[in-house]
Amino acid sequence: MRVGVMIPQGWKYEYNGWDPAAAWARTMELARDAEALGFESEWVFDHFHTVPEVTDEITFESFTTLTAIACATSRVRLGHMVVCNGFRNPALVAKLTSTLDVASGGRFELGIGAGWKEDEWLAYGYAFPPTCDRLKALQDSLEVITAMLGPGHATYHGRFARVVDAVNVPKGIQKPHPPIIVGGNGREVTWRLAACHADELNVVYLSPEEVADALPTIASRCEEIGRDPATLKVSLYSRDEDVSEPGQGRVDFIGRCAEIGLSRLVAFPTRSEPTVEAQARFAEDCRAAGIELAV
Repeated sequence: MRVGVMIPQGWKYEYNGWDPAAAWARTMELARDAEALGFESEWVFDHFHTVPEVTDEITFESFTTLTAIACATSRVRLGHMVVCNGFRNPALVAKLTSTLDVASGGRFELGIGAGWKEDEWLAYGYAFPPTCDRLKALQDSLEVITAMLGPGHATYHGRFARVVDAVNVPKGIQKPHPPIIVGGNGREVTWRLAACHADELNVVYLSPEEVADALPTIASRCEEIGRDPATLKVSLYSRDEDVSEPGQGRVDFIGRCAEIGLSRLVAFPTRSEPTVEAQARFAEDCRAAGIELAV
């Protein structure tokens, strides 16, 4: 099992009261440190307002942050947990994806989901459609993105998104395209979209036992369309409380995640303490759980 870490942006109050320049410097420091510690990947949120309450505090924009992290690192995989589909035209997302893949030397992975944080949508001038429409829009967007990252020009006509003879050059470095991750816990729609379009399904805030119970259903979503379930990786973005305290409890949690066959665990060990020391303690617990980091 691979292990990735969230890099602080302020979204979960980790930079409350900080000077923006100091916070940005710490974000870059933690990005470089996470690579040096041997973590497989680094991730950011795609949000505008803090959570759970909206406050007048720092929340750095995601694509800008990832571009800076790409320039500050050389080995780690990079991506979002996950892009909010409603915030950007999907053809633009494909263009951002392919450009970031080149800029990072072939390390970018596109995580994308339907979106959920209503206050951001409304405050920033987006409508907040019902869940069924957000999921249908995600389906159209995945069609556009896969067409844009595929060979030749892209044409797709959907209810929520369309492209006509669209050119996307460069396509990125990775072949056949930068990996696509669909994020969400929706068994009926989201997991079917992942089976149809994604290289990986990322589930959120589940326990290892809940993930293990879900794996047969995830496999069945692939089998419905004749896909080999082994070709769809499954990852978990953990609950913060599962990784917040160093020690045996956290070691056991990481070990249980590895035992059930997860492809990747993504955690936010620096949420309450955005320091290199907190990140290093998480690396120690990963090794204690039997995870091989890249150093």
